[in-house]
Amino acid sequence: MEQIFNNTEIAFSLKTDTELERAYFLFKLIANEPLVRMGTAVTRFALKVHLPIEELIRSTVFDHFCGGVNEEDCLKVVDKMFTKGVSSVLDFSVEGKEEEVQFEAATQMILKTIAFGKEKLAIPFAVFKPTGLGRFSLFEKKSSQVVLTKNEEEEWSRVVARFDLICKTSCDHNVPLLIDAEESWMQNAADDLILDMMRKYNKNKAIVYNTVQMYRLDRLEYLEKINAVALKEEFYLGIKLVRGAYLEKENDRANEKGYATPICSSKEITDANYDTAISYLLGNLDVFSLFIGTHNEKSCYLVMELMKQKNLQPSDFRIWFGQLYGMSDHISFNLAIKGYNVAKYLPFGPVKDVIPYLIRRAEENTSIAGQTNRELELIKKERARREKKQEV
Repeated sequence: MEQIFNNTEIAFSLKTDTELERAYFLFKLIANEPLVRMGTAVTRFALKVHLPIEELIRSTVFDHFCGGVNEEDCLKVVDKMFTKGVSSVLDFSVEGKEEEVQFEAATQMILKTIAFGKEKLAIPFAVFKPTGLGRFSLFEKKSSQVVLTKNEEEEWSRVVARFDLICKTSCDHNVPLLIDAEESWMQNAADDLILDMMRKYNKNKAIVYNTVQMYRLDRLEYLEKINAVALKEEFYLGIKLVRGAYLEKENDRANEKGYATPICSSKEITDANYDTAISYLLGNLDVFSLFIGTHNEKSCYLVMELMKQKNLQPSDFRIWFGQLYGMSDHISFNLAIKGYNVAKYLPFGPVKDVIPYLIRRAEENTSIAGQTNRELELIKKERARREKKQEV
């Protein structure tokens, strides 16, 4: 297999020298775990006491990892990336809300992003988190099969109605919809609800996609189970495949509550799990469509090799690669130039409301062995290439 991910000229073709230097500065900071912990603590404190830090955050970490403060603000980034064949997934990254009015507002924002997808070829998917539409504790209670109170049943009905409205709108506009996964102790309720949406709206092709986190020990079994259901009931399955984003939280809760962790015991086992799932899904494309959410080069090469073996075109609409905006440009842009379907998750929202997402992103980067160092090495390589070019 041709090694394509070392081409930094393609990877950073959209970055100015100034933006490249900012990226280098940010990843140098993120590589320092004590500094990240101190910085996130200071940021949380500053928000709590209402210190004016938004402008500083906007000009540094926000602009690197986010598309803008609203959907219109993102369009410059969307259009710019699409000139290189990289699509965008507008991700309204406001987290941790608890009130009905906030859930209704999030619903309307997601509907707007679907409308954008209908009108713009560069925005092929919409996305949302289950807890953007309802309280985490309600999903948790529903997942544990505890009987809900009358008020909670009414609240859950509103959550279901929001899901249904969004999925129906996606189906009507022919804009596939990625629904993110969250912590395992609330996920069963989300999985069941999303499967119901697939039954209803995936009759002709995959419109609704659930997210499967392969650091969980039970997810291969889950994929086999829903495949059997879809074959029997004759509907399609959309799967966004990721490794997982809540490792420390999952293990800490398991230790605290005295149950066996649902998470793989090592990154190597997670990687093997992930690649096994890739092989399984690509072997069942009569049912599955796949959004491969990964920053792992080996997994990307595996997909490319399997597609070649199965005589699948890079542009096959059932197979997409996805990375986060501000990360792994060496994967995204080098895949796109080879004709593969690639989309960047493009977070947006008011700076203050997106800060929890940015804090989580910084913390995740420090915990992913090798990820930040890989970004730094690639940036260094591109800086050296540009300096050499200027000398000629």
